[in-house]
Amino acid sequence: MSPWRIAYNKDNQEDKEPLFDAADTLRDTLAVFAELIAGIQVNAAAMQAAAKEGFATATDFADYLVRRGLAFRDAHEAVARAVRFAEKSGMGLEDLPLEEMRRFSSKVEKDVYGVLTPEGSVASRSHIGGTAPAQVHAAIRRARKLLKADPAP
Repeated sequence: MSPWRIAYNKDNQEDKEPLFDAADTLRDTLAVFAELIAGIQVNAAAMQAAAKEGFATATDFADYLVRRGLAFRDAHEAVARAVRFAEKSGMGLEDLPLEEMRRFSSKVEKDVYGVLTPEGSVASRSHIGGTAPAQVHAAIRRARKLLKADPAP
């Protein structure tokens, strides 16, 4: 038997061990998560406050500018300048007055504030797998349908 054939067969046998290890880890993680989730107590106010910290909606601001016709590189630069200004001013992007926002891009209109909230950020991702409420509900429906069609062993 040629050395190439021996190495090829050995590689095909050894490449599966990491896959099986990953599957075992996933199974164990899901079991722990199932127990964990049952005991979760949500503190909505703390979550809302944490979501407003930092500049989590900066990407949404850049996406907004791109949708309004600005090239991404220019949107990125405008948002970077806005974030630096807001940070120095001790404000969030959503707190900057419209006139101030327009200093960073002439494309900014009043509707910009709709994307500068956690809710606006979540809602803007309306595609399969996205965070928009309609997409999340659709994913839940698909998962429930799959669970009913193929019960776990």
